[in-house]
Amino acid sequence: MYAAVRRYEGVTDPAAVARLVEEGFAPLVRRVPGFVAFYWLDAGDGVVVSTSVFQDRAGAEESTLRAANFVRDNLGSLLPHPPEVMAGEVVAAA
Repeated sequence: MYAAVRRYEGVTDPAAVARLVEEGFAPLVRRVPGFVAFYWLDAGDGVVVSTSVFQDRAGAEESTLRAANFVRDNLGSLLPHPPEVMAGEVVAAA
């Protein structure tokens, strides 16, 4: 399995972003081949984090591409800074 984690800072309205992600992005990422799971969390202080898990690297990379496009098209004013993106093979899980 592979995962992609994206950390956004300077989020101006975390509740509005969460609603838009749930309604718009979550359905998009679920359709990526190899989808396993998607999580969106509000870390407080204007920080939100998403985690996408896939069966393979291609799915994780596609989720990052779809996230960038979704942010550009729908969330630019609410997510004013580009995310810190980390991705890699899941080497331990519970």
